[in-house]
Amino acid sequence: MKIELKKFGTTLISRQNGREAFAAFQPRLTALGENENLELDFEGVITFSPSWGDEFLNLLLKQYGSRLVLINTSNPSVKATIEILEKIHQISFKIR
Repeated sequence: MKIELKKFGTTLISRQNGREAFAAFQPRLTALGENENLELDFEGVITFSPSWGDEFLNLLLKQYGSRLVLINTSNPSVKATIEILEKIHQISFKIR
């Protein structure tokens, strides 16, 4: 399953907005197959803050582990936030 994060906006900031996006996203995950990857596509995202990512990405990583795949992460804001989250939580995201 591929999810385009720009559907949540091109500026993904604030802990509260990340929580709300995660809650809104949950019903869609019922369609995810047992062995299917969950691809999060960052294409079109201009700003991505660590607080939004912490509330959204980390919870998905806990739920789906290595099945969570991040794509189109070349934007400097996206790259920096992913690196910050990996360092703070001592985790690694699968990036394609």
